[in-house]
Amino acid sequence: MLTKAEIQRVRSLRDKKRRTIEGLFVVEGAKVISELVAAGHPFAEVYATDEWTGDKTRSVTVEEMGRLSHFPTPSAVLAIGRLEDRTLDPAILNRGLTLALDGVQDPGNVGTLIRIADWFGLDRVVLSPDSADLYSQKVINASMGSFARMPVFAGDLAAALSDVTVPILGCDLAGENVHTIKPPSDAVLVIGSEGRGLSDAVLSRVTQRVTIPRRGRAESLNAAVAAGIVCAILRPS
Repeated sequence: MLTKAEIQRVRSLRDKKRRTIEGLFVVEGAKVISELVAAGHPFAEVYATDEWTGDKTRSVTVEEMGRLSHFPTPSAVLAIGRLEDRTLDPAILNRGLTLALDGVQDPGNVGTLIRIADWFGLDRVVLSPDSADLYSQKVINASMGSFARMPVFAGDLAAALSDVTVPILGCDLAGENVHTIKPPSDAVLVIGSEGRGLSDAVLSRVTQRVTIPRRGRAESLNAAVAAGIVCAILRPS
């Protein structure tokens, strides 16, 4: 039987502040946990009902899982992992291709952007402090396992870019046609927030603004869609 304290502890990890204090995060769902296990991500604790066929550290009833879960329809498995040190060393931005997210606050977009970086074989992803929390359930779910495979760092993006010597490409509607640029072997690609685009502090560090030419009448592109198109150009086959 799970105690009230155990249930409260697990449920409290839905809150970012509590995750930071405890050094733990929680994720639930058979599909996403299977993807993370397959990608080699370790979990400290795994709570599961008899429906779950994978490894577990604690067997719970369906009723107990319902008390642990934040979903109206609980999954058969819930796992707790340890937060990793994601501190950014700006020096690494001068090697390889980096996808940097400047204030991307939608968790689904952040997870999808991590997945895109993984698909195109980028070297890393950097999150600004005002981007969605990497360890939120929605980010992890949207990354489809790339959460465990992709090196993701967090830090003051504008400050980190001040020491970058490789091209810094910023996606901006007023930028140069991205199809006309020569794909660099080392670069930082910066995607701004869905509402305001690139922040002034980051924009001042950008060495080249790029855009995807518009042929129709749509006002803008989703951040993840735009990143996917630009990454396909930067990573030609």
